[in-house]
Amino acid sequence: MSPTRVRVLAGLLFIAIFVAGMVVASGSDVGKGEDADVASVSETTTTTTTTSTTTTTTTPPPRTATLAFTGDLLPHSPVTNAAAANAEEGWDFRPMFDEVRPILSAADLAICHVESPVSRDDTNLSGYPVFNAPRALVEAAIDAGYDGCSTASNHSFDRRSDGVHSTLDVFEELGFPQAGMARDTDHDLAPVLYEVNGITVAHISATYSLNGFVMPSDEQYLVDLIDPEQIVLEAGLAKDAGAEFVVVSLHWGNEYQHTPSGAQEQWLTEILPSDEVDLVIGHHAHVVQPVDISGDEWVVYGLGNFLSNQSANCCVTASQDGMIGIVTLLENDAGEIKAVGVDYVPTWVDRHDGYVIRVAIGEPGRPEIADTLAASAARTAEVVGRRLGDVVNLVDLPPAPAGG
Repeated sequence: MSPTRVRVLAGLLFIAIFVAGMVVASGSDVGKGEDADVASVSETTTTTTTTSTTTTTTTPPPRTATLAFTGDLLPHSPVTNAAAANAEEGWDFRPMFDEVRPILSAADLAICHVESPVSRDDTNLSGYPVFNAPRALVEAAIDAGYDGCSTASNHSFDRRSDGVHSTLDVFEELGFPQAGMARDTDHDLAPVLYEVNGITVAHISATYSLNGFVMPSDEQYLVDLIDPEQIVLEAGLAKDAGAEFVVVSLHWGNEYQHTPSGAQEQWLTEILPSDEVDLVIGHHAHVVQPVDISGDEWVVYGLGNFLSNQSANCCVTASQDGMIGIVTLLENDAGEIKAVGVDYVPTWVDRHDGYVIRVAIGEPGRPEIADTLAASAARTAEVVGRRLGDVVNLVDLPPAPAGG
């Protein structure tokens, strides 16, 4: 099944679609391919009548699921300080996710990207350039509706081996899956599997670099580095373990560059065409990068920043932009699980109001930033559609209720 469109979906419209339990093409004649209408969530019933008996055969609907992915959760010191201001004691990042929580919770599987080690006991916390986040960040991710995270990034080894083990302690104590870090070789090769609407989805995470830090020679398993051959191997192990769809999250690209780098393009050609890998999701550039189709498989080159303190003051204006990438999976006639579309919701980090992650389309909760959100959404739309052109379809939210 060849997908042929990207569309934007957000807020109440997105939630309504999931409540209805259907995949909806919103306000456009552009579909997911000529087979898009083949899959219906309703059952198909065939009745055969003879002179003596009536036989009814019920065909179950094809399996379908929605996967949501977001960009960097980067706990700069001002972000962590804002979380401290939200709490009587400790840190509370939960209010920062208030606007996006309904969208993340509505997805069948939501995966975040934590770009920092996490302290097991909330000591030695730090921001840029050597990060260490309070465990409250992971607690907030769970509260926001995420089901797991990718953790391989250029900052994964900021606190060396102990930082990796500390991060793993937090995730394990909270019962929250992650991909990208491991305690030993067996842990590294063990597939991270999710059961999603009867579909087994595997998740792999790897990074291009550790910012010059080097893992001990006997602990190369601590953080997965981008090695196409190894990624394909791990994806094959996941398929052997029952995975029907394998997602690879890659921390890659050039910072503040919307155009994918030569290294990104090369790695993609070595990873995505393999039978073992079905989808590539990217982070790290701190700005949104395009969505594209390679063969009949999707790549989201970069999701931008989801939560950070970056802005035009230090970096580029677009470093406050991000998106929620929503991938629709559908079972084909052969029983294979394929990605048949990528939707997205543009977001913007409101640094001046508690670092709330704003939904950048529809009626804003703060009318005074409406123009800022519209500009952010326009930047994201232009970049996302660079590879796929006029198949990008922006969908506006319904007007906010009076007095809402």
